[in-house]
Formats: sequence, structure tokens, C-alpha cells
Amino acid sequence: MANYTQKLIIETFENMLEHMPLEDITVTALTKECNIGRNTFYYHYEDIYALLDDALLRALGQYENSVQDGDWKSMMKSLLYACRENKKKVYHIYNSLSRDRLEQYIFTKTDYSISSYIHQIGEERNVDPERTEIVADIVKYSVAGYILRFFWNDMEYDIEESVDKYGPIFDELVDKMLH
Repeated sequence: MANYTQKLIIETFENMLEHMPLEDITVTALTKECNIGRNTFYYHYEDIYALLDDALLRALGQYENSVQDGDWKSMMKSLLYACRENKKKVYHIYNSLSRDRLEQYIFTKTDYSISSYIHQIGEERNVDPERTEIVADIVKYSVAGYILRFFWNDMEYDIEESVDKYGPIFDELVDKMLH
């Protein structure tokens, strides 16, 4: 029952994000929409921001394995397409008081995913771990910046062309930095 209720809360929250900015979503409105009591909501989440944290973790978590498998371009394309498909939700969070949370998730996910990818390459090539960490930092901030610029430009990029254009340069930089 708990998983069902938690899923209902997240789905309702995501639906509400489609129609209104994050700062307009209250626990009262959410529980009314879910037809659950406030205590039920608070059993699962401390507040709306804890719910946002969970929703973002679930949404972004599906992209981690692609990068770890070395398929970072497919992951990036999928992530950007998912953002575009959920444009209203993304901008209702991004343009809210919680922009810092969205940016934090972008940096956190690129940190974990890209760092894992870079460390894997570094280990395969017997690169000094300290150098590998520096390269990982440079690359993950570049990727996070790329995603933020995508948002700043109203998600108007041709995703295929953009990722395919940057991809070889990204691979070349990683290759040269990890020698």
C-alpha cells in the first residue's frame, strides 16, 4: 500500500507541475488532488521539497547506467529529449524559487555519471587517480554547463546535431587528458 500511495503522490505532483509553478503547489492542494490525508503525505515526505527531491532522483536516475556503459551520447540525447518532452514541468521547477535544486540535481547526476565514466577510462589506462579526478571535474562541469545552456536557450537546440557535433570533441578531450 505504501508504494502505491507514494507512486500516487509523485504522479499527482508531476501532473500538477505540468499545470502550475512549483511554488504554487502546496501539501493541501496535493493531498486534496490525491484524495489522501495530510498525515499520509507526511508519512512519505517531510515537505514539498522532499517530494521534489524524490521525483527528480527517480526521473534522472534512469540515465546513469547509459554513461557507465560508455554510451554517454545516447544518455545525453535521451536526457535532453526527456527535458524537452517535459518542458513545462522542467521550467515550472527551473523558474521557481527552487532553481537551485534543479541545478543541484544536474550537477549531482553529471558528477556521479561522468565521474564514473572518466574513472573507468582512467583505470583502464592506468592514469594517476589524482589526474583522473581533475579530468572528471573539468568534464562534469562542462556537461552540466551544456545542459544549463540548453535550458537557457529554451531547449531549442537540434539535439541530435548538437550532441553529435560536441561528441567527437568531448571524446578527443577525454582521450588527450587521460594520456
